[in-house]
Amino acid sequence: MSMVKEFKEFAMRGNVLDLAIGIIIGAAFGKVVSSMVNDVLMPPIGVLIGGVDFSSFGWTLKEAVDKNPAAILKYGVFLNHIIDFTIVAFAVFLIVKTVNRMQQKPAPAVAPTTKKCPECMMDIPLEAKRCGHCTTKL
Repeated sequence: MSMVKEFKEFAMRGNVLDLAIGIIIGAAFGKVVSSMVNDVLMPPIGVLIGGVDFSSFGWTLKEAVDKNPAAILKYGVFLNHIIDFTIVAFAVFLIVKTVNRMQQKPAPAVAPTTKKCPECMMDIPLEAKRCGHCTTKL
């Protein structure tokens, strides 16, 4: 089998395509959630706590010197990412919960009501003492 044909079979499997689609949609969903957190949720929260922008929170570890930039520990950006993650995780949880609810559960197994006659192999009731087809005593 040629390498190209083998790769084509691998790439066209359902699981690989599903995974690729999931990653692409997940990346786009992540951007939407990040925008929602940074542009919609954080400004009102900042106003509620006194007009503070979380993304500007940070500790300066080392001041800028000449052409070297300052070393800043940006914990405000980290807080934004934690909120992003929490919202994405909750959204995925809701999606998985909805999908699990929508999936059909298998019907419970029904107890058999018939058995096979050992002589003629016809179906007969479980309580039968004689086969109705061949009259074999059971």
